[in-house]
Amino acid sequence: MMRFTETQEAAIAASRERVAALHSVLTSNGLVVWTAGNVSERVPGTTHFVIKPSGVEYEDLTPESMILCDLDGHAVPGTPGSERSPSSDTAAHAYVYRALPRVGGVVHTHSTYATAWAARREPIPCVITAMADEFGGEIPVGPFAIIGDESIGRGIVATLENHRSRAVLMANHGVFTIGKDARDAVKAAVMCEDVARTVHISRQLGTPVPIQQSAIDSLFDRYQNVYGQKPQGELA
Repeated sequence: MMRFTETQEAAIAASRERVAALHSVLTSNGLVVWTAGNVSERVPGTTHFVIKPSGVEYEDLTPESMILCDLDGHAVPGTPGSERSPSSDTAAHAYVYRALPRVGGVVHTHSTYATAWAARREPIPCVITAMADEFGGEIPVGPFAIIGDESIGRGIVATLENHRSRAVLMANHGVFTIGKDARDAVKAAVMCEDVARTVHISRQLGTPVPIQQSAIDSLFDRYQNVYGQKPQGELA
């Protein structure tokens, strides 16, 4: 049985709590149905991540049911939840964590409007400031891949590793988002669906007008580096 330090055990417990709670954000925002979708988080100070079990209804998810996995996507024996099978997307999440050390959280949804764009294999164009703020431009489309191995993970990484967007529309499948932690990735998933819906509606009214690249760059920089509250104690 693998041994963890007290600090690591505390970090694992905290990630379990966060990831279990964040799944309710997916349901409250209408991003998932039944048991589809998942949230995972890299556990700080370890080479592991936590992810939800496969096929378990959202109302039944608890911190103890979250599964601790290594970066090859294998459940750690003897830990809470390890008797269950992890999410069918675990290999994809593991690949992202191995390939992109900056990523601390991954989310997958089949949210309606964003997945409709994915079904068309069409990027969501940057025609509203909220997209420029959050994604730094269009939301790109990743390649078609079959669920169950690293193929989806490879597609996510190939699409996002040199892209400002934290969301990718995997062709004919759904949405994957990345973030500095699980909460950040969930926020990206919520925002992705919101802009997908707005841009879809705008196209029903006519042809959306793109935002100039210089304005996109300015908006992205302001939102990422100026917007919001400074950490407590930071000098003005």
